[in-house]
Amino acid sequence: MLKAIWTYRFFILSSIKNDLRSRFITSKLGALWMIIHPLAQVLIFALVLSEVLSAKLPGIDNKYAYAIYLMAGTLGWTLFSETIFRFTNIFIDNANLLKKMAFPRLCLPLIVGGQMLVNNVLLLVAILGVFAVLGHTPSAVALWLPLLMLITLLLAMSVGILLGTLNVFMRDIGQVVPVIMQALFWLTPVVYNLNILPEKVQAIFRLNPMYPLVTSYQNVLVFDKPPLFEDLGILLIWAVAMGLAGLALFRRASPEMVDVL
Repeated sequence: MLKAIWTYRFFILSSIKNDLRSRFITSKLGALWMIIHPLAQVLIFALVLSEVLSAKLPGIDNKYAYAIYLMAGTLGWTLFSETIFRFTNIFIDNANLLKKMAFPRLCLPLIVGGQMLVNNVLLLVAILGVFAVLGHTPSAVALWLPLLMLITLLLAMSVGILLGTLNVFMRDIGQVVPVIMQALFWLTPVVYNLNILPEKVQAIFRLNPMYPLVTSYQNVLVFDKPPLFEDLGILLIWAVAMGLAGLALFRRASPEMVDVL
């Protein structure tokens, strides 16, 4: 599988490049659409909830504290959730391509993963620009962001390839995932601070695998603190384990996949 990926590396890179180019050509706003939607969601939440939660964000000396906190969490959550959604239908959406072209099917997850990473980098640039306008400048600990983004992408791709493979054979997976992701969003401290919850409830919420990731984004971008390295180390082990399980399932199901599609 690794040899096939290396052989088709130019196909993977050119596919990512062509996807980005098509967005620029077919849309007048081009890449701006990649960041308008998540930033619009941030603005809505900030306007609705800032009066409720802004006073409960200790450690942020800025009148736009809640908006800054929300954008930091949204950066990590957007990469994870959009990758999961794309991967869930990745083989179904590319059924015609799989039937007509002979290429390693594992190229598709890598292409989508590359696209999601580029989109998130553009969103990061936009968020840092908004931070500058709001008078907030992250410290040197923000240099941990590339590592956080790679861990987030690895986790999302590991879970996504499992879901995408299963969804080919059990289409109900595609209907269940949005419901689970909606619940997971509200169980993750993106739009609220975990400290406003009772301590017993906080312990339960910390079991959420997205908690250390989103909190680490907020630490490095908002609170000038290092990531939660211990929790991230455990999460990384789980991500690698799920990735290996996903690859094993994908390799076993791959010969039958085209027939089912």
